[in-house]
Amino acid sequence: MTAAYYNLSPEVAGGLGERTVMDSSVHPPRVQRLHYEMEGWLGDELLESFPCFIVTARVKDALIGLGASGCTFDSVEVSKSPTFEELYPDRQLPPFFWLKVHGRAGADDLGLSEDHRLVASKRVLDLLKALDLANCDISEYPVAV
Repeated sequence: MTAAYYNLSPEVAGGLGERTVMDSSVHPPRVQRLHYEMEGWLGDELLESFPCFIVTARVKDALIGLGASGCTFDSVEVSKSPTFEELYPDRQLPPFFWLKVHGRAGADDLGLSEDHRLVASKRVLDLLKALDLANCDISEYPVAV
């Protein structure tokens, strides 16, 4: 019996900020330093801005506790855009971490598909759903048998 895997298209709550350092001469761009600038945030604890993903400290700790394969974590600078400040003047952001995905899609708990989409195992998906993943599009990832 093979494990089930899922494509995840997380909430995009902003974009790469001006202090992001990356090599855009390759595809996908290779990011050395990540600055995520929030434009609006619906509350999901897994966010995306191609080619990067960020997670709250709660998700990071849960993934580490699960022993999830295919990922590591790094620091990320998160800032609020003027639009965010105008829309949510009193909204505090939780601590976020850069989710660096290096696993194989359909084999590790977290991996990237050939088209650079995030692929998660069922156990990681279940963990994320138990936290906050309300605005993430989820579809089955076909695993070759």
